Amino acid sequence: MCHARSAFVTGYVLSGAIRGQVDGDKVQVFNAGESWFEKPGAHHDISENASSTEAAKLLAIFVVDSEDTNLTTGERQ
Repeated sequence: MCHARSAFVTGYVLSGAIRGQVDGDKVQVFNAGESWFEKPGAHHDISENASSTEAAKLLAIFVVDSEDTNLTTGERQ
């Protein structure tokens, strides 16, 4: 999944833990209360619950140009 060309995104873990990798960088695990920032056009190599037994909740805040109609795409832009 890729972000829109104009979408700045902040992810915040509300509960549980999220495992992620963006643009080929190192795999990271973010726990409840932690956050991260992603630049426009960022590509998610991994975005998943870090636990096989506990639920996770994520808040994603998109700041995007109002003329950009697709917030995410399946392909790199």
